[in-house]
Amino acid sequence: MILLTIPLLVAACHTGAGAPPGALQAAVPTGAEPVRPVTAATATLRDTIQAILNRGVADSAFPGAIAMIGTHAGPLVTVAAGHLDWAPSPVPDANTLWDMASLTKVIGMTSAMMQLVESGKVDLDAPVQRYLPEWRGPNKDRVTVRHLITHQSGLPAFKQYFKLNLSPDSTLRLFFNEPLDTLPGVRMVYSDIGAILLGKIVERVSGETLDGYLTRHVFEPLGMHDTRYRPPATLIARIAPTENDPWRGRHLRGEVHDENAAALGGVSGHAGLFSTARDLDRLARVYLNGGTLDGARLASAATIRRFTTVWDSTFSSRALGWDTPSANSSAGHFMTRPAFGHTGFTGTSIWIAPQHDLYVILLTNRVNPTREHSRIGPVRVAVADAAMRALFPATVKALQGGAASPSSTSRP
Repeated sequence: MILLTIPLLVAACHTGAGAPPGALQAAVPTGAEPVRPVTAATATLRDTIQAILNRGVADSAFPGAIAMIGTHAGPLVTVAAGHLDWAPSPVPDANTLWDMASLTKVIGMTSAMMQLVESGKVDLDAPVQRYLPEWRGPNKDRVTVRHLITHQSGLPAFKQYFKLNLSPDSTLRLFFNEPLDTLPGVRMVYSDIGAILLGKIVERVSGETLDGYLTRHVFEPLGMHDTRYRPPATLIARIAPTENDPWRGRHLRGEVHDENAAALGGVSGHAGLFSTARDLDRLARVYLNGGTLDGARLASAATIRRFTTVWDSTFSSRALGWDTPSANSSAGHFMTRPAFGHTGFTGTSIWIAPQHDLYVILLTNRVNPTREHSRIGPVRVAVADAAMRALFPATVKALQGGAASPSSTSRP
């Protein structure tokens, strides 16, 4: 069982409370433990990650995976394992396209919201009805944009409206009409519906489609040329297949795995993007370089800090769009705030630790051929821990006494 083998493997190879946010640095922050010499640390790390991913394939956690670990300057280690599918197929590489699932929320929707908030076009504390006046119902006038992006809106997690097989417009109306479960601001419920609404706010405020806005203002300027919704058939050979989907009656490849995103036409704020390890490296480096990369700018360092800092720790570990390390996250035992990251249901994850000038990207198709397992959880933790052990041993040693174990049953 992978629940046993992965922790044992990492041990053989040799999070918690938030800290006050510090200034985002463009390189290793002053006073932080420096990365160990590349020739020593990355050799150890590469071997350890290879063993972790090979074990994941052997234990049927996923048919293929790629891990990329790096700094503001670029990748230190890139390791692939397995194949794109369980049938004979190519080995994944940095240009393989993976279904991002809920990483769409941070790669896409949150990137757009950062820009619109920074430009003054969106006010986080304005009622959602300022931008979506047709979004009406009991207590919805009390829900702000901030409530949506921190998952405190009172909306339910999701609804299976895709099963009604309606048009995208009709499906969207159902999400708009969905009533609140609770008053806003009283608890955190991770909600796809809230992210769907945020994607529509981007469209309403910008006057562009969500995919059009992201392509023109985020992906192309940052050199993320492969990141897109609805990839064309010409890219099919590079795409990692996902589930043998009972709703659609076929093995998905190049179609969004999330059924509600598919019912909405393939473009949504909550899911739908496809991307590569190479493109996510560029996004992570933007965050580690204070909001810019190669002359292109996503947002200011202050805006990035604002969106990646826990908003209200009373309810959760959530920042604005992003998550932060907690006892049950995939960030592992040794990555602490102000680190931030997110996961995707298909087996994707990204964690960025500005205090260490570090990012950890893991891309898999763990839902191939079925979603009915949670073996990805320990793999995510093992990869994050391996990066910290190899590159920041003094930090790990200091934390080992009281670090809580992340839950292996957290949401895939």
